[in-house]
Amino acid sequence: MICSRCIYDDHIPYITFDADGVCNYCRQTEQLEIEYPTGDKGQQILDKMVEQIKRDGHGKPYDVVVGISGGCDSSYMLYLAKNFGLRPLAAHFDNTWNSKTAVENIANILKTLSLDLYTHVVDNHEYCDIFKSFLKASVPDIDTPSDIGLATTHYLAAAKYGIKYIWEGHSFRTEGISPHGWFYMDAKYIETVQKQFGAYRLDTFPNLWMSQWLLKWTMIKGIKKIRPLYYIDYDKEKTKQFLSAKLGWKWYGGHHMENRTAYFTNNYYLPRKFNIDLRFSEYSALVRSGKMPREEALTNIKEPKPFDQSILEEVKKRLNFTDDEFMEIMNLPPKTYRDYRTYKQTFERMRPFFWLMYKLDLVPKSFYLKYTKTYDK
Repeated sequence: MICSRCIYDDHIPYITFDADGVCNYCRQTEQLEIEYPTGDKGQQILDKMVEQIKRDGHGKPYDVVVGISGGCDSSYMLYLAKNFGLRPLAAHFDNTWNSKTAVENIANILKTLSLDLYTHVVDNHEYCDIFKSFLKASVPDIDTPSDIGLATTHYLAAAKYGIKYIWEGHSFRTEGISPHGWFYMDAKYIETVQKQFGAYRLDTFPNLWMSQWLLKWTMIKGIKKIRPLYYIDYDKEKTKQFLSAKLGWKWYGGHHMENRTAYFTNNYYLPRKFNIDLRFSEYSALVRSGKMPREEALTNIKEPKPFDQSILEEVKKRLNFTDDEFMEIMNLPPKTYRDYRTYKQTFERMRPFFWLMYKLDLVPKSFYLKYTKTYDK
């Protein structure tokens, strides 16, 4: 069965359909659209947030931390912050797998907007070992250490300079809602997998321990995450053209292709081993928001994902895999985060607390919805 509105079908985990044939992810998006309006109302909310950010940043060198990867969304976030009259501090987590285009984009954005950069570079041997450990663990979440490292770097930058706000460049209207069961991440998960399969200790990798994230940075320091794209009419294609014309930004060829671990994960590993195609989420989001005809999405999703074979060879070389060893990895029985120690049960037990934290704008609603709910296996 396929949703009558988007292109999610019954291969998507935990999907349900109502009497009109509309899936629960579309209904969830409807609720998000009510809670996070665009247009004049969204602009008023965002203007009010910006004024508060300026007040809280008074007397400090920066108002807000904005992550930068060289991608479209993060680059636009920095422009948007600057255009609002804020003093953003760009923050970057370098997992040592950036594409050349991403590196050039970051340099151009920083130079053109006259921004300072806070960066955390993990030891390349250590990160390669973490990446290799997750492959050996046979889970879909092999690139989530990059996401955790990025989030921690944001908090480290904010804590160092007394900044109260972090801007994230995510939009459910263009990227969609990732179904539960596709990906999971937390610090205990990373530690567990690395202890079981890795050869390196987590020395330079910035892990997001719950005590730091929840107690120190969120509750005591009151650092808040904001997603400005939730409140604006964001047209990604027009944004790419704008960034190219005004900021010397270059398109890197596809979603998440600015980093080679992300590109390998999304275009090779996930489709082949787990039958996970992130285009379902992206295209469904674009269909829901009227930016792509549904028939076009249904046609495009049938096309195989493009993949640069040289990236596979680079992965095998940097991780010291022979061809046979890599195929053994690909042929291992698939597992999930449930096969390893994580914070998930703790998050579930703390669901009422995290509901309050979400209402106080101290954790994103997406975290509350996905990480604190109990799902059947």
